[in-house]
Amino acid sequence: MGSFNARRKATNFTDEAFEQACRAAHLAGSHVYVTVNIVIKQSEMSDALQLIHRCSTLGADAFIIQDWGLFFEVKRTMPGIETHISTQANIHDDRGTIWCREQGADRVTLSRELSIDEIAAIHNAAPDVDLEVFSHGAICFCYSGLCLLSSFAMAGRSANRGMCAQPCRLPYELIDENGRSLSPAGRERALCPRDTNTSQLVRRLYDAGAASLKLEGRMKAPDYVYSIVDVYRHQIDDMLAGVAVDKDEDAARQRQLKRCFNRDFTHAYQDGTSGDEMMSYERSNNRGQIVGTVLGSHLANRDVRGLKPDDRRRRAAIARIELFEPVGKGDLLELRHDDEFDQFLTTIAADDAAAGDVIECRVPRSMPEGCRVRVIRSQRAIDAAGAALKRDVLRRRAVDVSIVARLGEPFTVTLTCCDDPALAATATGFTVEAAKTRAVEASDLVEHVGRMGSSPFEAASFDVTLDEGCGMGFSAVHKVRAAACKALEEAILAPYAERARTLELPAIVTSDSRPAPEHYRDEPQICATVTSLEAAEAARAEGATRIYMTTDALQAAGVSPADAFEQGIVPVLDEICRAVDHERVDSWIQAGATIAVGNISELALAAQVGATAEIRSCLPVHNTPCMEALAERGAGAFWLSPEITLDEIISLGPSAPAALGITVFGRPRVMTSEHCILQVANGCIHDCANCRLRARKLSLKNIDGKVMPVRTDIHGRSRLYDAYPIDLTPQVPQLLDAGVRRLMVDGTLLEADEIGRAVARVRRAIEAAQAGRKPAARLRGATSGCMFVGIS
Repeated sequence: MGSFNARRKATNFTDEAFEQACRAAHLAGSHVYVTVNIVIKQSEMSDALQLIHRCSTLGADAFIIQDWGLFFEVKRTMPGIETHISTQANIHDDRGTIWCREQGADRVTLSRELSIDEIAAIHNAAPDVDLEVFSHGAICFCYSGLCLLSSFAMAGRSANRGMCAQPCRLPYELIDENGRSLSPAGRERALCPRDTNTSQLVRRLYDAGAASLKLEGRMKAPDYVYSIVDVYRHQIDDMLAGVAVDKDEDAARQRQLKRCFNRDFTHAYQDGTSGDEMMSYERSNNRGQIVGTVLGSHLANRDVRGLKPDDRRRRAAIARIELFEPVGKGDLLELRHDDEFDQFLTTIAADDAAAGDVIECRVPRSMPEGCRVRVIRSQRAIDAAGAALKRDVLRRRAVDVSIVARLGEPFTVTLTCCDDPALAATATGFTVEAAKTRAVEASDLVEHVGRMGSSPFEAASFDVTLDEGCGMGFSAVHKVRAAACKALEEAILAPYAERARTLELPAIVTSDSRPAPEHYRDEPQICATVTSLEAAEAARAEGATRIYMTTDALQAAGVSPADAFEQGIVPVLDEICRAVDHERVDSWIQAGATIAVGNISELALAAQVGATAEIRSCLPVHNTPCMEALAERGAGAFWLSPEITLDEIISLGPSAPAALGITVFGRPRVMTSEHCILQVANGCIHDCANCRLRARKLSLKNIDGKVMPVRTDIHGRSRLYDAYPIDLTPQVPQLLDAGVRRLMVDGTLLEADEIGRAVARVRRAIEAAQAGRKPAARLRGATSGCMFVGIS
């Protein structure tokens, strides 16, 4: 559930409905987690903390958080609240996981891209941290928390703010330097992965140390959620019980999953791969399950006399379909021809039918022989979910029942939750007397106490202590049983009631009267990110005083960490730091050095060895608590996100604990992906070092004709850049007034002479600002990014 969350378009709960949902979940033995997994703006911090306080008092068990400022404010103001780190925080290794534990996190939701072996290695290094892993549902193409495509392509609808417009599901064409297409037919959706399905990997995930499997559910229909959870519940229960699932049952469960919305399935990441096997190049909508083929079709009414040719073709028809999977009455079927992919229609199955049957369905028009037939909506799943929702009690909690009936003593019933023996309750009632007619037997008490009625409990076992010759009225027995059920409910809910009474609303600081920080008095610095030493010299010649290069570029130029330090070059570390990256990344993080870090793992190592870490913009900073917390943990400077607005920068500047920087010229990186985008050309040689495509300047062109450069690094990871460069030089005076002292030219996609001109442009803007003049107008074809549009 959530409010400030990554599915903000979902319909959220009222307080009353939320409290009732929490109560029902707790009585059933479930926990309720609230997602607050977006970046929090400075102006929202108070509301976000109040939301967490309110949800906690209403019954929430834990909060899933992305924003480090919000996380540390929760730890400071409400330390008893359970916190989980969201996958949006981009934790990919044991070092990052251990850092999260040290800061007080109770659970870490790992990056979707990790393999089972990597999960196991993290668990072995941090066995006391709960690890949550994504197990079923849609996959983001970009590493979570790093995607800006929606905010730049869709006027501020940011994935980091829960308003992703899913531009990755749209068609794109890979083009070369001359605009020629490299995308073969049927591979139009270069950024569209299949859906994750780990239902058959549950044992391996469990053995690897996964404590929680995350199943996609928000913004999904009830039948989808019910069907998916049902399969995974059975898979887990069978695994824990050591039950071998037979072939037919396994097929039935996979059939149930395929008949929910899916883009076909993959578990490539879990296997440690990221190739074409994980992509859905040809379609981004529901594939359902293929269940048969069209044998042919004929008009439902053969009398077409007097009709025009077009009208004859549009006459309702009867399609004959041969099945190789069963279908159910009411199932929605899709008929689609592979050679004419956009030509399809849907129909409803009239009756149940088995594999091998030939059925006839009424369709709006004739469909040719060979069309594939899919079930894209299961009536059985809809009916099952509907029946569950009509239950008086959605799920009953198993209890052990102890009954004591001794002559002359109170009749006693004790209920103990099977899943948590610490949760127990006892009720006593009438004094047991000798029978005047028929004596009560143990089976009588089992029957009558076992009738849990409308309570949320069901009896799993009975322990009956009964003296011979006892007599009693069963209505009195029912009252004691009902009292025990009520007492157990109260015992389960008591901790939540106590928290609601005692959890204090944190004091929120709404203004800051502290003096301007020391770095406010620093002279402005022109910075440049370059890809070669030649470009570095061109930037310096025009006035750049700080040079940044990726570690890959430095290694390609033969520059060692010591050489980079000597030459005044700041190494730029990747946004991604998985275990496989440690060998090449860690050597650049040395005592006394300054490095630009892109994730928590690199920050943790920098603090450990005594390096100065500049926080790259891919670690989003949108509020003062975030800056203060990261500064206390080793951050020496902050590069602001391309999604931030000028007004937000103005609000942050006076309280920034370290130097602020922002990119004022260059193309924003809008995606970083483990899957190489160039594979859409269907020519991967699986040898990045010798890939000719990787050496070229290729781009993706979208349906609007916008051209976005693509670069794949030596490790096979792709980076996608916006179609237009940012030029914030007209805003240099306001940025300087707000306390921004480092102005970056991102020359990743620029030649050396272009970098020189861009640096000169920034230098002139600074000179104009210092002289009280207005800088030159924005370059034609450039944009101000999100500086004034903002993100939703």
